[in-house]
Amino acid sequence: MADDFMLDLAELRNIRDTAKRPRVVSLISSEIRKLEKLTEEAGSTVTSQTQTPTLTPTPTPIPTAKMVSNPAVNYLTLGSFSWEQDNDKVKIYVSLEGVDQEKMEIVFKPMSVDVKFHDVQGKNYRCAIPKLNKEIVPEKCKVVVKPTRVIITLPKASKANWLDLHFKEDKLKQNVDKGGDPMAGIMDLMKVKFALLWFLFISFLLCFFLFEGSGGTLIG
Repeated sequence: MADDFMLDLAELRNIRDTAKRPRVVSLISSEIRKLEKLTEEAGSTVTSQTQTPTLTPTPTPIPTAKMVSNPAVNYLTLGSFSWEQDNDKVKIYVSLEGVDQEKMEIVFKPMSVDVKFHDVQGKNYRCAIPKLNKEIVPEKCKVVVKPTRVIITLPKASKANWLDLHFKEDKLKQNVDKGGDPMAGIMDLMKVKFALLWFLFISFLLCFFLFEGSGGTLIG
């Protein structure tokens, strides 16, 4: 672009030198000044672009946060505990010293109990009953922490006596559910009773004959 302006200027100057009329000389001189100004601006732009290189911004790397995975918590199972009941509720007594109630994780469900004790003298404990004998009322359950033990209160959903804390399947019902003979369990029980009576009868006969053989008299 600057070279073209220089050629135009040279040609206009030659024309101005040969021009005779003052008006023509004035017009040509005006155009020469305009071209000289454009030439200077074009030269300044070229110089600026030559001296100032375009800097490409270096992208700043975004740090990636490292996910710290928490190791699985290990629990010691509290399998030994005592319990009692009345018509309305069941109470479980767990012997454990140094329990912090703020560090407990408790889950009550209609047929299960899961209580976790964290950081008890540097250890984690768990008292869980995956299937209770009967249903409870989870929203009314509570846990009370004592200095040397923990009391878990489970309100019963219905007033009934629990034969055990854990659920136990009825063998006769289980046999029926599996499509077996509902009388099979009763027959097995009768067989046991018959065998017991037969054993007692044989024992009586042996005692009788031994007594008679020794010359004694059986008092009846």
